[in-house]
Amino acid sequence: MSEVKVTKETMKPKEALVRKPGFELPLFRGSLFTMNPFALMRRFTEDMDRTFGTFPTGWEEPEVWKPTVEVKIVNGLLVVSAELPGLKKEDVKVKVTDESLILEGERKLEKEEEREGYYRSERSYGRFYREIPLPEGVILDKASAGFTNGLLEVYIPITENKQKPREVPVYEGEKAKIAG
Repeated sequence: MSEVKVTKETMKPKEALVRKPGFELPLFRGSLFTMNPFALMRRFTEDMDRTFGTFPTGWEEPEVWKPTVEVKIVNGLLVVSAELPGLKKEDVKVKVTDESLILEGERKLEKEEEREGYYRSERSYGRFYREIPLPEGVILDKASAGFTNGLLEVYIPITENKQKPREVPVYEGEKAKIAG
């Protein structure tokens, strides 16, 4: 099994919300009472399309590829398996942050066929990005990954929670007491 490099990313401070171009205020031009309601709806639809990046009619949306991912806990390890057929180790990046495991990469499929009287060539490209939330207690520094025959497996140790859940007594007419 070949080794895949796992890198740890530090979380960046949350950036201020960025206003998208084309959705500036004022939203209404002219008086709201004298405006044609159909023109108002058309303007609203155009602004929403600009804001959320809807494709104009006639355009095709880019193909999105989401590889199959399985997440399970086995013997104190969080095991994440991703099926990545046709990819090589170099096509895959694995990153861990305090909150999530990030799998990303790109597949490039090129087929060429030449027979009597014709030549056929096909190319297919697709990027993928999967972000898997991590449970509490994972030990990020000991994360490792392996890639064999199109199957990526990421192993992250988890510390066991020693405390068991217990029922908390509720008192009537009294303030909560600190158990001592």
